[in-house]
Amino acid sequence: MNSFLLNIIVAVGLFAFAALFALFGVYAERKVSAFIQDRLGPTETGKFGLMQTLADALKLLQKESIIPAAADKVLFVLAPIIIFVSVYMGFACLPWGPNLVPSKANLGLYYVFAIVSIELLGILMAGWGSNNKYSILGAMRSAAQIISYEIPAGFAIIAVVMVTQTLDMQVISAQQGVLSPEKVKFLGFWDVTHIGGILSWNIFKAPHLIIAFVIYFISSLAESNRAPFDIPEAESELVEGFHTEFTGMKFAFVFLAEYSMMFVVSMIAVILFLGAWNTPLPNIGPVKLADWTTGIVWGIAWTFIKSLLLVFVQIWIRWTLPRLRVDQLMNLSWKVLTPLAFLCMLISGIWRLWVM
Repeated sequence: MNSFLLNIIVAVGLFAFAALFALFGVYAERKVSAFIQDRLGPTETGKFGLMQTLADALKLLQKESIIPAAADKVLFVLAPIIIFVSVYMGFACLPWGPNLVPSKANLGLYYVFAIVSIELLGILMAGWGSNNKYSILGAMRSAAQIISYEIPAGFAIIAVVMVTQTLDMQVISAQQGVLSPEKVKFLGFWDVTHIGGILSWNIFKAPHLIIAFVIYFISSLAESNRAPFDIPEAESELVEGFHTEFTGMKFAFVFLAEYSMMFVVSMIAVILFLGAWNTPLPNIGPVKLADWTTGIVWGIAWTFIKSLLLVFVQIWIRWTLPRLRVDQLMNLSWKVLTPLAFLCMLISGIWRLWVM
């Protein structure tokens, strides 16, 4: 099979995964929110309401695509595409298992962080192109929020990079598993090279990265416009924010991008902090749990389990915490998370010089 055809298959596969995850994510969010609020959630369409999200997706596909008369038609049409494609392209360098990555790149982490940031341009285009006061307010709020929270998220990521000494996410993943000392120098507080398991994850090998993980996770909620950072889409104030005027397929692409972003930021957190595709089970004497639960199939399974657990936490937080005010949102970013993230980065530098 030639490389071009293989690339097409991988691209289509990743798109299919994004679409299926969006269907699963919406259904899961409805059920989790119903449980938290003592409701039932979807029950009528399909057994346990399983077909409700699919029915909603088919409804969106059949809806008329309306472009407001006063809108900038070029920006209005391009915005949802840019929003989704920028997030979708972030899947390209994420390792799903040992030696299983769609596109190998030495600067994979840098690429993902950069390409996902392009979503902001699509959001601004959506707000401005709609020629709607609610849309432009939502877009400006989103721009301010995303730019503000990219700073602590970036510092938290740099803290990991300084410890691991690489931007290749496959290498970062491999460093958190069972490794031969001859193949890679140990990078941690204690020697768990042959033990593996949860102690070899970055947040345990360099404990200050636990703080970096919390900072990154909070920042990822803000970058995904998830509660309690959903002020750009505040329904009580802005109808729907930057995508107020979108209908049909355009709205579907925006919705698809939001749920894809949830999985992308969760998977990045798993790769950088939570052992990536490595097992949490250690080797204990003759019981080689880490060795027995390692491989491509196990690696994919661990990646999915860890990432979906973080997605569940995102959903849980949305239906538990109230929305922050603008001043609270900015204070948290600039006065709390950014200084703490910078401190984590400083500690990583000291860690490399003294501990390792």
